[in-house]
Amino acid sequence: MQSDFRLIVDLVSVLAVAACGGLLASLLKQPVLLGYLIGGMIVGPTGLGLIKEVVQVETLAQFGVAFLLFALGVEFSFAELKKVKAIALGGGGLQIILTILITVVVCGVTGAWGTLPAKGVFLGSILSLSSTAVVLKCLMESNETETPHGQVMLGILVVQDLALGLMIAVLPALHEPPEVIGVAVLTALLWIAVFAAGAVAASIWLIPPLLRMLARTESRELFLLGVVTLCLGIALLTEHLGLSIEMGAFVAGLMISEVEYADQTLTYVEPLRDIFASLFFAAIGMLIDPVFLWNNLELILGLVALVFVGKFLIITPLVKLFRYPWKTALIAGLGLAQIGEFSFVLASEGQALGLVSRRIYLLTLGTTAVTLMLTPFVLRLVPFLFNWAESMPWLKPYLDGEGQPQDVSEDVPQKDHVVVCGYGRVGKNLVKLLQLHQIPVVVIDQSEARIQQLREAGIPYVYGNGVSFHVLETAGVNDAKGMAIALPDPMSIRLCLKRALELCPELNLVVRATQDKNIELLYQLGAREVVQPEFEASLEMATYLLTGLGLAADVVQQQMQKIRNDHYLDLRPERSASEVSRYLQQVTRDLNRRWYALPADSPLIGMTLEEADMRYLTGTSLMAIRRADGEEIDYPNNQTILAVGDRLLVVGASEELAALAELAQGQVAVPGENSACQWITVKANCPVLGKILADLAIGEQYGVKVQAMRRDGKFIRFPNGSMDLRDGDQVLLCGSLPSLNQLQQLFAASCKLPLAIGVGKIGEAEALKEFLPGENRWE
Repeated sequence: MQSDFRLIVDLVSVLAVAACGGLLASLLKQPVLLGYLIGGMIVGPTGLGLIKEVVQVETLAQFGVAFLLFALGVEFSFAELKKVKAIALGGGGLQIILTILITVVVCGVTGAWGTLPAKGVFLGSILSLSSTAVVLKCLMESNETETPHGQVMLGILVVQDLALGLMIAVLPALHEPPEVIGVAVLTALLWIAVFAAGAVAASIWLIPPLLRMLARTESRELFLLGVVTLCLGIALLTEHLGLSIEMGAFVAGLMISEVEYADQTLTYVEPLRDIFASLFFAAIGMLIDPVFLWNNLELILGLVALVFVGKFLIITPLVKLFRYPWKTALIAGLGLAQIGEFSFVLASEGQALGLVSRRIYLLTLGTTAVTLMLTPFVLRLVPFLFNWAESMPWLKPYLDGEGQPQDVSEDVPQKDHVVVCGYGRVGKNLVKLLQLHQIPVVVIDQSEARIQQLREAGIPYVYGNGVSFHVLETAGVNDAKGMAIALPDPMSIRLCLKRALELCPELNLVVRATQDKNIELLYQLGAREVVQPEFEASLEMATYLLTGLGLAADVVQQQMQKIRNDHYLDLRPERSASEVSRYLQQVTRDLNRRWYALPADSPLIGMTLEEADMRYLTGTSLMAIRRADGEEIDYPNNQTILAVGDRLLVVGASEELAALAELAQGQVAVPGENSACQWITVKANCPVLGKILADLAIGEQYGVKVQAMRRDGKFIRFPNGSMDLRDGDQVLLCGSLPSLNQLQQLFAASCKLPLAIGVGKIGEAEALKEFLPGENRWE
């Protein structure tokens, strides 16, 4: 009884210190995972020694990784697994083999562990594993599990978890002759095949009726109990077969993922997952000996650097070999460069078998622990590294836009069509509705399964990443009537929106917001309309009920439309100004943000944002304003007036940010009472096509400046006179209203004129219509 009570005290202590460490890390704007690890290190046997029942706590902590992998399996599904099967099986398998071979060669050349290749194989096995739990936690916190790099990393991690069972089975035979090792490998593979066949059969004939039976009881407790029993039961079965608990939990999640109760299962299991996951990471922290780390700090830091660089140089080329873009390959290489927590299991087994000494065992644990602690920081630094890399002209072509389309259907419409980015449930329904009205449509998606559905349905498609300039251009964004973005992850949505508007600033663009806190951000980036599915469902249900209760249908519709016009403000949960600011700082990291101090003599001072028209003139998006008195205005509206001492949080490409600086310093034309700026798109039948700017003499004859050009998605400030005009080029002209009117004789009506017009006051937009016929942005 006393022992049981001691275990309860230890559990409470570990959970309490994990909560405190996570809270402190959060307040310091660091990953909470780091707080869990440090908390465990403090109360562990090598720290303050407050935990007495270490083995029992570590055993219970296994629930954490089991629930993490189970939830991943439920979310991942067989369909998602198929998307990355090539890189998962081929790349993951090659990565393990190469890591082991290179480690054996290095150990043999340096004589680090004598002449026994078994020791090199053992060390290589430890180094080949990356941390499923840590990487998964970081991807979930940043909503990147469904990004291309997230899917690649998770696919490779799944194969590594499968290989863990094989490694444990082979480990005792490493001292034996080769034929004994071969028998051990074949036996482990046979058990894996038997288990896989049983899992497939159970997912078809056993799991669905079992979950339906539990659901029919309408008891949350029974459903949760049944699901947890299923998860842990399959995990224990795999452990009994000589595989790993983690693999069993993941497969259990996969078996449930195709059943209609998958979402309900995930909702019930997530609280358990989060609690036990914190216990698991704290338990890892308990294995870290801070004194040993300090005494061997230089050696361990050297080993950490060697591990990170070595695994990065192995994984990155492998991902690229499977035809993924450089950006995806580099992120995957950085994200998987650590040693996984399951290497602790292998290291313990190796020490028990006499493969390593106590010192080597502790060095392995220390190196592993440090790499685990550094991984969240590395993944947080990735956006900053790419922002820096994209600012380098010689690196940008390799990283820009995630590459070329992999496939394009023959019947892609060329103009006056709608581009739908994402062919999930929302995108599929949207395409059906557009086709009902005979509106030409082209779909962008990067899932082979969905592209096959589009082929069979005869729907025009572009197979590629919607973030890519090349893919967007191939889909005809420049000449589209509109575009809808229905991608699953927030980062891809933001980048796709930003780059689509860089190609076509006047594009009529509607976006699905996956989270309510992204609504204002997407509007600020230039979306014409942002739709939040949960809020829309609430509005439709309220409309039905209110009209059914006798309220006038037109009054109800007006009320619902007002809520939409107010960006669902009445339905969104209240958040403090500090929370909004913190979130804004976080989500703009991947968009090349910068705080820009407005010069005291800037011509923009005193203008409203609508008058300044910065997005259309420079391509930048203004996300926040910090006043001289410290007040911060997040997501400022069009009527916000710029003032002396303002600092502007802007996002955009390096060239766009430089253009904003010149605009703010008065080095370029700023729309005023008698002047305007407009974008003109050069088309195939424009008379100026093929001519160079110097020959047109626009400045000399008309007093109009060619302020900027957009070509192939790139913003060019003050193009020189030797540049020729090509089909699809967008030219920004700034000058007096009469001069712009005269230019219509040079740029015939067959040119697209105007794209956007910026003037000093809204009233002058009406005056400008008399000079420049065409569609106006304020109409």
